[in-house]
Amino acid sequence: MLKVENLNQYYGGRHILRDVSFSEPIGKVTTLLGRNGVGKTTLLKCLTGLVAVKTGSISFSGKNITQAPSHQRVAAGIGYVPQGREIFPRLTVEENLRMGLATRPANTPIPERIFEMFPVLKQMLRRRGGDLSGGQQQQLAIGRALAFGPRLLILDEPTEGIQPSIIKDIERAIRSLAQEGQMAILLVEQYYDFARALADHYLVMERGEIIKQGEGCNMENDGVRETLSV
Repeated sequence: MLKVENLNQYYGGRHILRDVSFSEPIGKVTTLLGRNGVGKTTLLKCLTGLVAVKTGSISFSGKNITQAPSHQRVAAGIGYVPQGREIFPRLTVEENLRMGLATRPANTPIPERIFEMFPVLKQMLRRRGGDLSGGQQQQLAIGRALAFGPRLLILDEPTEGIQPSIIKDIERAIRSLAQEGQMAILLVEQYYDFARALADHYLVMERGEIIKQGEGCNMENDGVRETLSV
């Protein structure tokens, strides 16, 4: 579904991403782990077209999208849940969800499965997004990204600042989406236990490079936790 080859990116004179290469299969969860400042969010912004790639290539569903603008990547089927959620606080929950349908015809209904995964969103359709708790806003951000039916879902630290009960809800939702086999999921996370519970594959980034990768079931044996704690 997604193939990244030898991606490089610079900020000024700093080499932020260094020959990053990996692939993302459909129906699987790939977790990307690493400490703050190693380039994880920059990588996601390159994948979504928010930051231009210096060198390297990005292919999605067999097509080269390295130079494609963000709106074309969304139309192609890439959904993005940014770090910090970035919902529209003055819009209602329903209006936020409908923003996720911007690439669909005007009369497209909000998919019912969003409310099945996150029932609180249906209960709060008329409430403004800014009035929701942090965990509810995170559910809203995920629902917005799912509204148009992406084939690749990218989540940037969805557990940040979220209460444990909602983290469990988000974990169940991600697992359910992967098991349906209709999309690939790239999860950037610092919460090791959450990442390990969901990972079919894992990547560890340090100083802009992928320094370790493998099957999710091997994360303990591969010393991923110890690598992150060094």
